[in-house]
Amino acid sequence: MPRFALTLEWDGTPFVGYQRQPNGPSVQQALEAAVLAVTGETVGVHAAGRTDTGVHARAMRAHFDLGREFDPDRLCGALNALLRPQPVAVLACMVVADDWHARFSCVERAYEYRIINRRAPLTVDRGRAWHIIRPIDADVMHEAAQMLVGCHDFTTFRSVHCQSKSPVKTLDRLDVWREGDRVVIAAQARSFLHHQVRSMVGCLSLVGRGHWSQGDLAEALAAKDRCKLGLNAPPEGLYFISAKYPGEHDHGDEQAHCFDT
Repeated sequence: MPRFALTLEWDGTPFVGYQRQPNGPSVQQALEAAVLAVTGETVGVHAAGRTDTGVHARAMRAHFDLGREFDPDRLCGALNALLRPQPVAVLACMVVADDWHARFSCVERAYEYRIINRRAPLTVDRGRAWHIIRPIDADVMHEAAQMLVGCHDFTTFRSVHCQSKSPVKTLDRLDVWREGDRVVIAAQARSFLHHQVRSMVGCLSLVGRGHWSQGDLAEALAAKDRCKLGLNAPPEGLYFISAKYPGEHDHGDEQAHCFDT
């Protein structure tokens, strides 16, 4: 049974998240329906991460198994044709080893959170960024963010619905910078807790607006208490950026990319 790995992009606005849910459409549901229509096989499409309602993805990795051989290029194009007009695209498709798993083989995940910091309302970025009117200091946010880098108990920044066995995670990177009226927060780790990135961003925004000091952020982390969380940032500014796997320096060079014409 060949195993196919996909690289996916989607706009999370109309979805309840990646994972199939009983209360609305999901990215997983859309993908599995497309695979069934193309191949006639019912499959489970496993992803590197489970995103929340409204969260976007630029290069999510996923996989599924088929009972017969299929050309990756043709499969890629056929899936994109069946996914329209839903805002989900298969950017690339390749055959991988039987023991490659989109979730369990992943050694690093990267997210970005995007804030638009201006008085004017959002237009093209509506539903794709957090709109903050009051000026925020990205340099102060970046300095405070470095306190969260490393191995910590992130209970304060963890959803009460998180299913992870442990609140202890190692955060490899948390950088904040400004590009005009756009403030970007980049986070990297092997894995994240449910709502961890949004919770960190929400608290960093309080620091950037002068509502919290860096000491307040340190106290929130040390408290290991969800009740001490200052703010959970909204989902529309969050993007799953990439997933890395052993032996993949640049997975784009190794995959069959789909050029749908």
